[in-house]
Amino acid sequence: MLLSALPGRAQESGFPRFIVEPALEQAFTAIAERHLESAAPADLAVWSLRGLGAVDTRLGVNVRGGLLRLSIDDRLLTERPVPASPTALPPPQSGHLAAPRAPTAEAQAAELLAGTLTEFYAAAWAASPLLRRAGVERMLQSGFEELFNHLDPYSRYVTAQEALEARERRVGPFSLGLRLAGGRRGSVIIAALVAGGTAANAGLREGDEILSIDGYAVSARRINEAAELLEGFTGSEVTLVVRRNGRRLPVVLLRSSQPAETVRAERGDGILWLRLSAFSASTTDTITELLNDAFAEPQPPRGVVLDLRGNRGGILTQAIMVADAFLTGGPVAQSLGRHPDSIRIWNAAGTDLSQGRPLVVLVDGRTASSAEIVAAALSDRRRAVVVGSSTLGKGLIQIVIPLSTGAEVLISWSRVLAPLGWPVQGLGVQPAICTSLGVEAVRGELAQLASGQPPRAAVLARARMARAPVPASEVTALRGTCPPAEQRELDSEVAKLLIDQPAAYNTALSP
Repeated sequence: MLLSALPGRAQESGFPRFIVEPALEQAFTAIAERHLESAAPADLAVWSLRGLGAVDTRLGVNVRGGLLRLSIDDRLLTERPVPASPTALPPPQSGHLAAPRAPTAEAQAAELLAGTLTEFYAAAWAASPLLRRAGVERMLQSGFEELFNHLDPYSRYVTAQEALEARERRVGPFSLGLRLAGGRRGSVIIAALVAGGTAANAGLREGDEILSIDGYAVSARRINEAAELLEGFTGSEVTLVVRRNGRRLPVVLLRSSQPAETVRAERGDGILWLRLSAFSASTTDTITELLNDAFAEPQPPRGVVLDLRGNRGGILTQAIMVADAFLTGGPVAQSLGRHPDSIRIWNAAGTDLSQGRPLVVLVDGRTASSAEIVAAALSDRRRAVVVGSSTLGKGLIQIVIPLSTGAEVLISWSRVLAPLGWPVQGLGVQPAICTSLGVEAVRGELAQLASGQPPRAAVLARARMARAPVPASEVTALRGTCPPAEQRELDSEVAKLLIDQPAAYNTALSP
């Protein structure tokens, strides 16, 4: 990794152009050609240079008279013409010899933008001791972080060290065998444990409150960060401080090399309950085996509940196949972006392993990404009744672009569309029965079902008519009809009632 070999103090003698310019060109070529939304090179340049202000607040950038200007303490360091948009570029020149395939206009614009930014970065480097001490990695990181703040919530820059650790984790899966959720007053609790898993064997219990992870205090407001703190290398340790019955207990867990069990099955009162905590490489095989076994019995289940609450996603293809397990054909999802390779359509090709029995999908405000794709597909195809609250609304797919420095940029290059064409991003999945507004509201919706009226038909129709890009006001209005909430016992009660009452189930399935 080039960057790790060049700490800040070693770089003070000169600006490492041979590192910076190729990395910028690689990243901006990918952004220009592949990012979901196009952005003018001038905007990309301004955003990148503004990011340097996170390292040295004296640095400033502005555009005046067609010139991009960089200053420090109001003293002009350098200025260049504003980078041109791809359509303004002249066609590439070719000689009499056979030439390789000409670069795209976007690639040409990215090359010019990288050259321009390199000059500005060099000027900032020479004028700012703070920037030199921070080093190349921090400089690039700051520029890309500010840029991605303007593009979308999920594109990001990954440092060389972070990229190395992520690659090692990808080839060495680990598991602690627990799932987090928000508790009362902003606490973080253990919502579920894998039987025989690392956490369960260490004596942890469902409902234990986690106070800190490796010394870092955690809260429900930043629960995704808490989940990330649990990640690490196979064989490494993580220390949790939990509170149980008023006592603080330190617990040290060893990260296992065994993949986490992502499916938990229970049978009760003729219903098969399938809880999916994530989509791993073995999820579909497990679901298939459980369904085949259950429906081969003399008394097969009279209904299935697919619990996706708290499921943050996972492997997209596994989610597609899980949805396929309940469908006999037709669309599951599609992805759409500017780049031709980002356009895909997924269709169901199998057999409904649940044999058409009533299917209820439970979701909550933490149901995200691949889990939302499953819920959206089964809802749009009228194969399942969705119960719970608005889901997270993460419907963008990222592509990983490695850089010559060892770092990576993750670029959102396509959006996921449900079978009826509406975007998951921002909107999330709307339930047919909303439980986040409380018991009385649920009773009202069930009363409407009993009278033959699907209570949220108008909301579902409105959401299914939405097309990207959906105005923020429309997103807020739709999600406000059933605010995101954490899982609750009411969800399971409604699911059982729907399976117990076929007429109510069919009415809820109809919109």
